[in-house]
Amino acid sequence: MTKKIKQIAIYGKGGIGKSTTTSNISAALSVAGYKVMQFGCDPKSDSTNTLRGGEYIPTVLDTLRDNHAVRAQDVIFEGFNGIYCVEAGGPAPGVGCAGRGIITSVSLLKQQRIFEELDLDFVIYDVLGDVVCGGFAVPVREGIAEHVYTVTSADFMAIYAANNLFKGIQKYSQDGGALLGGVIANSINAPYAKDIVDDFVKRTDTQVVEYVPRSVTVTQSELQGKTTIEAAPDSEQAKVYRNLARKIADHTVSKVPAPLDTQELRQWAAEWGKQLVALESGLVAPAAVGNL
Repeated sequence: MTKKIKQIAIYGKGGIGKSTTTSNISAALSVAGYKVMQFGCDPKSDSTNTLRGGEYIPTVLDTLRDNHAVRAQDVIFEGFNGIYCVEAGGPAPGVGCAGRGIITSVSLLKQQRIFEELDLDFVIYDVLGDVVCGGFAVPVREGIAEHVYTVTSADFMAIYAANNLFKGIQKYSQDGGALLGGVIANSINAPYAKDIVDDFVKRTDTQVVEYVPRSVTVTQSELQGKTTIEAAPDSEQAKVYRNLARKIADHTVSKVPAPLDTQELRQWAAEWGKQLVALESGLVAPAAVGNL
């Protein structure tokens, strides 16, 4: 009997640390003994860089533009600890839909049954989450990914993007779309940042999977073209990523979130803004933030 491949999509606002988080999850799962493919779905095509020593790889769309027929093996490259790396790519600048690369790439690999051929345990899609529409919604809409995670910080625009993703999951869940595994809280150092994310997940009926602090170790590792798991395996940051990967590997039941509507989200953000102003002004103690 063919084993079940666990397919996961990780979304997040551009610049939130989504690809950094995804690559470290892939690396941690690989070190734990799983066979992993990381599928970059951002037109920048830089998802898998730190799995390959900082090296960019040819994308599926670029390869298709140069060839009439493409074998899946031509667009799959091996990275750290045997991780399979794929970059969907995007159209030529100013031409076409950026989501087309995802649609085309997924179709190519499925038609040639590459996931089964490589005997994969995990396929992890690293997806731009600023706009959940068209091709970018494919892992959610088509149920390609079984579990969806979103990376967010306490910044409003990151939370706004996460809330939009929740709306997409809620919409497509009625037609067999992917469900939410949880929220990965990134760059959480200040106590109020944790409080903000905790309040957001409570109000949207979701959960935080892991709190990932901002760390110079990540910067040092990426400057070497490596994940933290590879460059600093004994660091505290690597322990956080390994713990996150273990939780994702063990996760089985995802759910439909309850996103806030735009007015509710604005009101929620305004209330938190007032609390942080009061904290900055010394009108309230740090411990009181979140309880006003």
